[in-house]
Amino acid sequence: MVYVILTQHGEAKRKDEDPQRNLTDKGREETKKIAEYFVRNIDIKVDRIIHSTKLRAKQTAEILSSIIKPTNGVIEEANLEPTADPSVWATKLSNLNENIIIVGHLPHLSKLVSLLVVNDSEKEIVRFRYSNMVCLERNDEERWRIMWIIRPDIIK
Repeated sequence: MVYVILTQHGEAKRKDEDPQRNLTDKGREETKKIAEYFVRNIDIKVDRIIHSTKLRAKQTAEILSSIIKPTNGVIEEANLEPTADPSVWATKLSNLNENIIIVGHLPHLSKLVSLLVVNDSEKEIVRFRYSNMVCLERNDEERWRIMWIIRPDIIK
């Protein structure tokens, strides 16, 4: 089995407040909270964390990495931005042989889940929120399915 955990970046400052859109304190705390929950409760070894080219995704990935400690570190990749074509990553994931966390943005992440699971990027099947994780599993028949979703607002 191969696992892909799609994570929306943490809450970021508004563009008019901070043009680079650094994470807010709440965004940092929620990302830390979800990473700590993951380490305590989820039995998946993460090989790599991949993030978009945007600062808020990079900062989220760095927080996750400091707690989850992926075997092969953190890398930045293209085509994970908000309006990127989800089919680019659907193709990349079809050849994946490691467990990864992808830190990205909406609507891209939502469209990617839908494309992988129901083969239609326009059908919203998961509602994302800041710092949440959606775990997809690719089974032996090369089909993707949703295994679980963790939201920081439901973690005690």
